[in-house]
Parts: sequence; structure tokens; C-alpha cells
Amino acid sequence: MSGRILLVEDDPKISDYVAQGFSEQGFAVDRADNGRDGLFLATDSQFDVIVLDKMLPAMDGLAVLRALRAAEVATPVLMLSAQGSTDDRIAGLNAGADDYLGKPFSFAELLARVQALMRRGAHQQKVQETALRCGDLELDRLTRQVKRGTRKIALQPREFRLLEYLMLHQGEVVTRTMLLESVWDYHFDPGTNVIDVHISRLRRKIDDGEEVGLFHTVRGAGYRLAAD
Repeated sequence: MSGRILLVEDDPKISDYVAQGFSEQGFAVDRADNGRDGLFLATDSQFDVIVLDKMLPAMDGLAVLRALRAAEVATPVLMLSAQGSTDDRIAGLNAGADDYLGKPFSFAELLARVQALMRRGAHQQKVQETALRCGDLELDRLTRQVKRGTRKIALQPREFRLLEYLMLHQGEVVTRTMLLESVWDYHFDPGTNVIDVHISRLRRKIDDGEEVGLFHTVRGAGYRLAAD
């Protein structure tokens, strides 16, 4: 995984250590050593994640965070702080932080948290898309139309929801539990073959007559929608 990170940290040793670690992992790192410069960079450029220290000169981290959210900058923010009490964490999260890590910390944990924020951000962006595609299959979430190539496909409401979920998670193995909770709103397995029936119907409507099948059954695990 690679991306662009803004590191706002006034301690030069921590800043150098963290920046080097991210660079070795393939990330591009921009740095600021005070809150005012950090806010300028965060609002002037696009970043995948902002790593923001709480105690900063010129403008503290909470003030920077509040200013970012007021300016509708939605970039995920991981806040660093030597103040690790519950109240401090709550204050950071309430100000708009997506995660909070107390000092001292291991770089391995920081890296894992940043990568998690990047995956979450990518998924949220995907969820907000109105047109979903998988190979030559297209689903328009506004008009609720589905096409494979030039062929229009009529779906029932539940079939549409099922296909929408699979397209949002295309390439991933989706389990029965995930489908029951997200498409049927069941938080238990009712012990029926309702999922298999709907998947079978969707597969016929979308894959029958096509050279490339998009629906894949992963034995013992679930289903995967992919153009490979």
C-alpha cells in the first residue's frame, strides 16, 4: 500500500523517525513542525491520511483539527498525543479525529492504523459513488438501472441490493453472514437457502450467454464478484 501522508509533529526526532519509516514503506511524506503550517498544507493539498500531534506550537492539534473539519476537509486524521487519558482521547475524537494513538508508540502500530484508515477512506469513497462497474457490468445507483455491455438487466429490489453490495466489495470474498446482515438485515442465520437462491438468479441474469462469468463461488467461504 502506498499513498501521501501529512505528518504534523514538532519533535524533530519523532518526525524524522516516523517520516523515514513511512518513506521506507513507499509513502510520500510531507511535514510541518507547527500547527499553522500543518493547517495550510492540509487545506492546500490532497493527502490520504494526516498524522497530527496534539501539542504543537503556533496552533495546537485540536484547533487544527476543528479548523479542518469546519473547512470540510474530510481527510482521515490520526492524532498523536503524550496525553493518553480517556478524556484526552474523547476530546480528540469529538474534535473530528478518526483515530488516536498515545505516545510512546511503536511504528508498526502507527503504520497498521494508518493503513486501516486508508482502506476505510477508500471504501467510503466507493460507497459514495453512484455508478459502479465490474468488467462490462454497470449498476447506476440513482436510476437503479443495470446493464451488461449493451444488454439491460431487470432486477427485483432485493436482487438489486444484493448486486450493489457485491459490486461495492468486488474482488473480495463475501460470506453468507455479511450478506445476511447487510442485504437482509438478519443478525442470525435463519437456516434457509435464501442467499443461494438469489445468487443463482443473479448469476443466470448476468452471466448466462456471456463469455466471461463474473460470479464466483468460493467453496466453504462465500461468493466473489470479479471480472477475472
